[in-house]
Amino acid sequence: MKPQISIASFLIVAVLFVASALTAQQRPRQPIAGGRTINALPGDTVIPQEFYIERPTLKCAGFEWYVSGDDNHDATVTVRFREVGTSSWREGLPLLRIQREKIWGHEQRDVYETPNMFAGSIFGLEPATTYECEFTMADPDGHIGEVEKSETVTTRSVPKPYEHGNVYHVYPLGYEGPREEPAFTGLNEAYYGYNGSGDWWLYSEPRVRPGDVILVHTGTYKGNRYRYADKLGLDFHGTYVLTQDGTAERPITIKAAGDGEVIFDGDGNYRLFDVMAADHHYFEGLTIINTEIAFYAGLKRVLGCSGLSVVNCKMDQVGQGVMTHWAGSNDFYIADNTIIGMHDRTRVHGWAGLKDPAPITSYNAIKVYGQGHVVCHNYIAYYHDGICIDTHGRPEGGPGKECASIDIYNNDIFLMADNFIEADGGAYNIRIFENRGINVYQSALSGQPVFGGPAYYIRNVCHSWGDSLKFAARPTGLIVYNNTFCSETKPSQYSNALFRNNLFLGQFPDRPTLSSMSYTSYTSFDYNGYRKKPTANPLFEWCQPTDRLQNYTLTFQRGQKNPSGSTRWFDSLKAFSAATGQEKHGVMLDYDVFEKVRPPDPDDPSLVFQLEEFDFRLRAGSAAVDAGCELPTLTEGFTGKAPDLGAYEYGKPLPLYGPRTKQ
Repeated sequence: MKPQISIASFLIVAVLFVASALTAQQRPRQPIAGGRTINALPGDTVIPQEFYIERPTLKCAGFEWYVSGDDNHDATVTVRFREVGTSSWREGLPLLRIQREKIWGHEQRDVYETPNMFAGSIFGLEPATTYECEFTMADPDGHIGEVEKSETVTTRSVPKPYEHGNVYHVYPLGYEGPREEPAFTGLNEAYYGYNGSGDWWLYSEPRVRPGDVILVHTGTYKGNRYRYADKLGLDFHGTYVLTQDGTAERPITIKAAGDGEVIFDGDGNYRLFDVMAADHHYFEGLTIINTEIAFYAGLKRVLGCSGLSVVNCKMDQVGQGVMTHWAGSNDFYIADNTIIGMHDRTRVHGWAGLKDPAPITSYNAIKVYGQGHVVCHNYIAYYHDGICIDTHGRPEGGPGKECASIDIYNNDIFLMADNFIEADGGAYNIRIFENRGINVYQSALSGQPVFGGPAYYIRNVCHSWGDSLKFAARPTGLIVYNNTFCSETKPSQYSNALFRNNLFLGQFPDRPTLSSMSYTSYTSFDYNGYRKKPTANPLFEWCQPTDRLQNYTLTFQRGQKNPSGSTRWFDSLKAFSAATGQEKHGVMLDYDVFEKVRPPDPDDPSLVFQLEEFDFRLRAGSAAVDAGCELPTLTEGFTGKAPDLGAYEYGKPLPLYGPRTKQ
């Protein structure tokens, strides 16, 4: 809701607007972070405006609070929350200040400017639980309007089949054993009432209703799309085109009956399950093979579904597992699946800058867009990309409805050509946490670009020959906390980022341990650990505005031995910190902080490492232990004097990566 502004407040705003025309010489100056100064304008007063609650997920909730004013970027929003009915409050991460940062590059035809706002997430929630959430805005320069918000948020329930719907039993072609009734041959006959008479199968009205369950019994379901009047109703295209809608409480369920493996063979077709027009479908326990796209769920500017659940399925030798490009797709639950692509399994092989690039036989395992999606506990191997936000272009939907509130966690990703996980195209509250990725050629985690943020990268473990972070096309709003990066660190041409408690350990002994270019003075590094590289010259390569909040004319000259342009070089952490105000608590360390990890081979990017070669737990007493800072909800329960660096806290149980169920 818009705040009610009195006549007196309106006059104050008018005065502030007129006063903002003062010349720079007439303006008072005040200090900001790092000892620098900027002009303190009358427009520095913050004015709260609309507040939006994004679609909650199972574990998180995202928020957007728009403002005007605060030109000097010193307003803050603190967060606290508690479960309804309890008395103790927990501190949440503060909302991220977003302030008209610019995004452009690659194929974009214009410059996108973020709104003037705050955005952020509450982590550590439980499914199907209601929470009180309080937000308090503060500004040393004063405020006009309501600066306290109290909201109630209920997280989503874990999707599951409805227990009281009609149950239909499906059997494969040629099955001659006993059948449970009502029984049908093939999925289309149960779903639609198809009777195997060619064009006439469209004549039947769909049988299924919200809450119905189709139990698919053991066997292989493979039609002949080139035979007229195919008995499975797959004439010509070989696709199950599903068009009925369930509801969140009563999804339409298609699951294995439990009497043996259920195999859907696409026979080399383009897409197997077309659910673009089918809201709230739940698939469980199926094996899908021999198709380009297993679940086709949405096309940009055309159509898409919401409430799609794909649980405990196996997709083998498929080009894409689950995909939607549609901005209106919401509340997917893609969990506990094994998704195996067709890329080379014997070597790490990329696509850019190579004489023999890897063909994209398998594109991406999962790609989503919209709000409220949860992608968790999947095992993904042998793809171009693992899990992606759709690289969509300018955000669609308007405030509170743009691509936001998406959780990607506890996935296990092995051998990618391009990236493990991409936040590319996301707007606000993209949460990538507690994932593990081994072997990638280009880069581990991507934000190319992020349209405002925050995009959270938290407690991920990445071991790769490619770079740890691909912050390209000038993304903005990047929060990077407690990650273990065993790869080079070269975030370049980005804005408004926070780095805390990370381990940055590259493989090239003569390259900088950090090479960074940020267009905003409020990008901040501290409490991170960097690899000692005795032969690197320089050790830190740095480019950031020094005299104003934003500077999009910076030039970055990587690899130069002598300072020129906007780039500065430092041969030690001490010199870097003294000159920039960054990393006042940073530490230098090496791979001996781990129980058993060796770096990627700088001379052989194709070398495939196996997971059993590594133990990423911290060694007792190593330089990474107790070297971090406290981060609300994220470091609660740390074991020593202070939180540790990297993804694993010493002495704590390790996360469970990949499927929680046997496949």
